[in-house]
Amino acid sequence: MTKSRTTRWVLLIATLAAAGYFGWHRFYGPDAAVQNTQKAAASARITAVPVTIAPVVKTDFPVYLSGLGAVQGFNTVLVRTRVDGQIDKIAFKEGQSVNQGDLLVEIDPRPYQATLDQAKAKKAQDEANLANANLDLQRYTKLGEFATRQQTDTQRSTVAQLTAQITADDAAIFNAQTQLDYTAIKSPISGVAGLRQVDLGNIVNASTQTGIVTIAQIEPIAVIFTAPEDQLPYINEAQATQPLKVIALTTDGKKTLSEGTLSVVNNQVDTTSGTIRLKAVFDNKDHALWPGQSVSTRLLVTTLKDATVVPDDAVQRGAAGLYAFAVNSDNKAELRKIKVSKSIDGRSVVDQGLAPGERVIVAGQYKVQAGSTVATTMADSQQAPAKAE
Repeated sequence: MTKSRTTRWVLLIATLAAAGYFGWHRFYGPDAAVQNTQKAAASARITAVPVTIAPVVKTDFPVYLSGLGAVQGFNTVLVRTRVDGQIDKIAFKEGQSVNQGDLLVEIDPRPYQATLDQAKAKKAQDEANLANANLDLQRYTKLGEFATRQQTDTQRSTVAQLTAQITADDAAIFNAQTQLDYTAIKSPISGVAGLRQVDLGNIVNASTQTGIVTIAQIEPIAVIFTAPEDQLPYINEAQATQPLKVIALTTDGKKTLSEGTLSVVNNQVDTTSGTIRLKAVFDNKDHALWPGQSVSTRLLVTTLKDATVVPDDAVQRGAAGLYAFAVNSDNKAELRKIKVSKSIDGRSVVDQGLAPGERVIVAGQYKVQAGSTVATTMADSQQAPAKAE
C-alpha cells in the first residue's frame, strides 16, 4: 500500500512538472516572444489611420478676381439702305464671314443712273452757255468806247452766273453719283453676317428703322464684366504697370475659352450694385467666344511671390478657427492652427501655421486626432492641385 501510494505521488508530480514546462514554453519561451511581436505589429497596423497626404509647397500664387460677363462684338453694325428702291441682288450668305468693302446687297440703280446722266447733261449745257458768254464779253471789251458800260457789266455778270451754275452742276453730279453708289450696299467692317432681315425683290426705304443684316466683328472680340468697387484701387494700380490678363471660361468654370487683356475700366461706379464695369479684349482667332454669350471671367490682379500653398482639402474649420493636420517624421498627426489669406482653384495660401516641405492630410481627417498614428498615401498630381501658375 505504501509503495503504490508513493508511485502515484511520483506520477502526479511528474505530470505537474510537464504541464508547467509546456505552459512556460508557450507563454515565455522564444516562440512566445515572436508571436507577441507579431501581435503587437498587427495591433499597430490596425490602429494606424489610413490618410492621404500632400506636401506644403513654396510657389508663386496668382490672385484672380472672379466674375460674370457677356461677350459682345468689338464692333457691331446694323446695315441699312441709304436710298429707296427694290433689292435686285443679295451677295452674302447668313453666317458668312465678310470683309470690309464686300458687296452685300444691290438695289435697282437705274433711277439713280438717270439722275446722274441728267446732271452731267445739265453741266454740259451750262458749259456751252458759259463759253458763248465769255465770247460776248470779249467782244464788248474789244469794242471799247463803242460798247456801253452797262452792256459790258451785264455780260460780265452773266459769265459769273454761268460759272457759279457749273459749280452747282458739279455738286449735283457728285450727289447723283453718291446716290448711285449707295445702291451697292457694302460691308462697313469685317465680321460675321447675321440672319438676313430682308429678302430679294423687296422694296427698302432709307426712312425705315429695319435693317438688312447685322455685321458683328469677332476678331478681336470684347467681354464686358463687373468687379466689386472695393477692388478698383488695386485694379487701377496694377493696370498702370501693364495690361492685366483676363481669362474667359464657360459659366460652370470648367473649360477655358480664351485669354485676353483688360482694356477699359469704366469711368463711374454703379451705385445701385456697388460694382465697376470692365472691358476685356480677346484675339478670338479660334472663334471660341461669340457675341451674346455668357462667360465666367478671371482677372489676374497680382501674383504673390514665394507663397506657402496647400490644397484646399487640407484646410479644416472648427470652433476655434481654421486648422490642418500635419504629419511628422514618426507618422503621427499634429494639429496646427493656421491663417489663410487667399483661396483659388483648389489651393490656399497659408500665412501662419505651416512651412514649406511639411506634409498635410488632405483626406481621411475625420478619423484623425492629434497624436494619432497614420498610414500615409501620397495624393496624385490631379488630387493635389499644388502646381505653380
